[in-house]
Amino acid sequence: MNTTTVSSSPAAAPRQTTPQPRGYSERNAQYWQRNLVVCVIGSFTTLVSLSMLLPFLPIYVRQLGVTSQSAVIQWSGVAFGATFLGTAVTAPIWGRLADRYGRKPMLVRAAIGMAVVMSLIGVAHNVYELVALRLIAGLVGGYASASTVMVGTQAPRERAGWALGILSTGALAGNLIGPLVGGVLPGWIGIRGTFFAGGAMIAAAALLTIFVVKEEFHPESDAKSHASSAAAGSGGSARRPDYAVVAALLVTAMMVLLANMSIEPVITVYIGSLGVGAAHLARVAGVVMACSALGSMLTAARLGALADRFGSWRVIIVCLVLTGLAMVPQAFVTHWWQLAGLRVVMGMTIAGLLPSIGKLARQSVDESQTGRLLGYLQSAQFSGQVVGPVIGGVIGVHFGLHAVFFVTGALLVACGGLAHWAQRRAHA
Repeated sequence: MNTTTVSSSPAAAPRQTTPQPRGYSERNAQYWQRNLVVCVIGSFTTLVSLSMLLPFLPIYVRQLGVTSQSAVIQWSGVAFGATFLGTAVTAPIWGRLADRYGRKPMLVRAAIGMAVVMSLIGVAHNVYELVALRLIAGLVGGYASASTVMVGTQAPRERAGWALGILSTGALAGNLIGPLVGGVLPGWIGIRGTFFAGGAMIAAAALLTIFVVKEEFHPESDAKSHASSAAAGSGGSARRPDYAVVAALLVTAMMVLLANMSIEPVITVYIGSLGVGAAHLARVAGVVMACSALGSMLTAARLGALADRFGSWRVIIVCLVLTGLAMVPQAFVTHWWQLAGLRVVMGMTIAGLLPSIGKLARQSVDESQTGRLLGYLQSAQFSGQVVGPVIGGVIGVHFGLHAVFFVTGALLVACGGLAHWAQRRAHA
């Protein structure tokens, strides 16, 4: 009797412990380094293919039937920007689908879609088809964006800044090497053959993604928001985002690309005003344009690691102010090599922004919503890439070439003030 009473008492009953389900990042901890390597290779390959048309895009536009010089310039700009516009529109959609169906399917979708569209560009019959296909490439593509979502959600939180910095280095290298490849390859296989080669490179990245990238995605748990558990009073495990801080992150991400691209429409004219002859102008302009990417490649991973060690907000504020200050002396150069050196410095300081912003974005929302927010982040970046040249061109026409550097520098410093306010709000 006594034994029965004791055994049936609640104090003596064995405590039932339900194992907590592992989160997405914990389940994929064994894969994130392997996936990071593939994402770097894929981002490099796809961005080489997308940017290699820069040196010969006006020539291709002329081959497609555009005759006047002004029309060639106009259509070249429209065709180049169409891809970024398409990516800006669809990046949040793909980020949301990544939260719902997994990150790997988005990588495979982007690689296959871009491989097909890149090959189709090589058989375009007129400039309208070229622009439409470039727009479709942005709408269905975005391998680098999908890579950011995968790496940003799989890498351990304490190493996310470094991992995103490595990924950024691969993307920057693609943007740097692409125009160099585009200056050589058409002479060997022709312009249309260059597009087919680009499609083949992306197809190889697609195969690598399909067979090497690994992901454990559980739709029944990973696709659901944890907000309901918070409402049920489960100790506040879900993270309620501070939308003001998130908005500050999005604005900062847009400013990174806006600042980097604002000088692009007038840089050739500006270099010409420094005494560079017409025979060497295009080559020198290409070198100067590549210098910011070169500088970013040198420091992106290191600054990402500093964000892991000292805090992302500190890196963002310092990099914004330093980049803004690095813009000002570019207005006073007297030789093209001085401009090139300052663009390298600017690239070194601006490189710490995107990895740090990506890490903060991951920490700002619940794990099940990370892909969606990183998608919005990519959209903001590509919006800056579209708006930057427009703003730079308008300022250059109405206020002079030097004013582009002053205005962009002031915007970056002001954005540093915004980041300081967001940091204080986030830590309040």
